Amino acid sequence: MQSTHWVWDGDPIMFTIPEFGLPFAINLLALVAGYFGYQYVSGKQKTDNGKRFLIGLGIAAAVALVGPFLPGPVFESVGPISPRWYGLLFALSFFLGYRIGANTFKDAGLPMELPDKLFLYLMVGTVLGARLGHVIFYDLEYYLRHPERILMFWEGGLASHGAVIGVTTSIWLFVKKHPKVSFLWVADRMVLPFTLGGFFVRFGNFFNSEILGKPTELPWAVVFARIDALPRHPSMLYEAFWYLGAWIAFTWLYKKYEARPPAGSLSALFLLVLFVGRFLIEFTKEDQSAFEAGWVLNMGQILSLVAIAVGGWWATRINWKQPA
Repeated sequence: MQSTHWVWDGDPIMFTIPEFGLPFAINLLALVAGYFGYQYVSGKQKTDNGKRFLIGLGIAAAVALVGPFLPGPVFESVGPISPRWYGLLFALSFFLGYRIGANTFKDAGLPMELPDKLFLYLMVGTVLGARLGHVIFYDLEYYLRHPERILMFWEGGLASHGAVIGVTTSIWLFVKKHPKVSFLWVADRMVLPFTLGGFFVRFGNFFNSEILGKPTELPWAVVFARIDALPRHPSMLYEAFWYLGAWIAFTWLYKKYEARPPAGSLSALFLLVLFVGRFLIEFTKEDQSAFEAGWVLNMGQILSLVAIAVGGWWATRINWKQPA
């Protein structure tokens, strides 16, 4: 009998660019060092575009000449390149997140160099935290046997609970170096971009046909044809729209308080609202790891309960009538 459910068999790859040779070998270590070197040196020449251009040209020449003699991976060709929808949506979440986050600093009359610097902290913290969260919470035994693969995040395996820990750590490190703003002030404002980012990331999971739901005959079930022929809960879309709804609510609250929400309010609601949704939606998901088989609650739900408890306790200690 033919299924009456919607069938998703879309290709997660957007397009493919064949391999092509580079005019000279590029050392990855030299490239990264050159980038940060340019950022540091050009920062001393903020008002002189001509000097900044010459500095960039000089560093690029140094990278090209010295790179082949340094240790680390050297690339003589690039490709084939196969951009994925997930990568596009992940990048879009960072781009829009930066714009939203920068606007909250602008609302407070703070210099725009602060969100620029914070963005670098958050990029590293998000990816590193999400990757280590997956390694520790979901597949520790495998990565203890293969430690060289721990940082290979491009192979897949990111955990949202780990991302929250990574972001929290990044904000703490940023505030230590930039005491003009407090930890709670920054954390509250980063709730807006990261909640919207969760919406885009979960849509990316849909394109990848991953984080599958359990089989169901509900009319909105989806058959992920690249996986099997079973109609399933589109659990990743449940989460995506939960995050979108939360983002709309948090944005409304931020504006209700005229860009001055009570200290810690959005952060507490983020933990409470997002992870209540995550806890409930987990009941519709297949287990993410084999060790969860037979558990009453899976790992995602256990971690969500911790976040819910912290958020609930935190929310009761906030003076909701006192703007920041």
